[in-house]
Amino acid sequence: MNDILNKATVLVLNRNWQAINCRTPAEAFCQMATGVATGLEIDGQDHIRPVTWPEWITLPIREQDQVVRTVRGEIRVPTVIVLASFAKVPKKRPKLCARTIRERDGNRCQYTGAVLRPDEGNIDHILPRSRGGKDSWENCVWSSKAVNSKKGNRLPHEAGLRLLKQPKAVAELPVTALIRNTHGVRDWELFVTSKT
Repeated sequence: MNDILNKATVLVLNRNWQAINCRTPAEAFCQMATGVATGLEIDGQDHIRPVTWPEWITLPIREQDQVVRTVRGEIRVPTVIVLASFAKVPKKRPKLCARTIRERDGNRCQYTGAVLRPDEGNIDHILPRSRGGKDSWENCVWSSKAVNSKKGNRLPHEAGLRLLKQPKAVAELPVTALIRNTHGVRDWELFVTSKT
């Protein structure tokens, strides 16, 4: 039961039904019980119904439902909840990782301009980490593995290299664009993109 309650498997929608977050079932139950959110009873695309906490705890358990057992009986774990009064869509910068650096740099080596397959490149730190360089958008570029190896722990000009353009942080995006259905929850498909 602890596992079910503490994994972020509940999709949170704002009051306009836009995906803005993921929460654990424990957090979702608290939000529903205090009236901050209502659960969505979803039975296919044509049957979506907001349900308040007093009714939620009486819903019958279906075969596909996860449940928690309480002294009063089993309670269905919601897959999607809707916040009662929050309407904004927060913005967030994508996570700094090889995939996002590669996407920002258009799959191009930032020293040679060559278009690379994902397995042909890696992240290069302009100011190497061994010399105090940080993991930041402004210090990381996509580079061919051969060029990165040649550069080693030197600055680009010390290795006879020149950047095609100065790297910048990617723009913040609405969190709706960043939420993915990594758990494969069928009910989420109505509100978010599939897993990547």
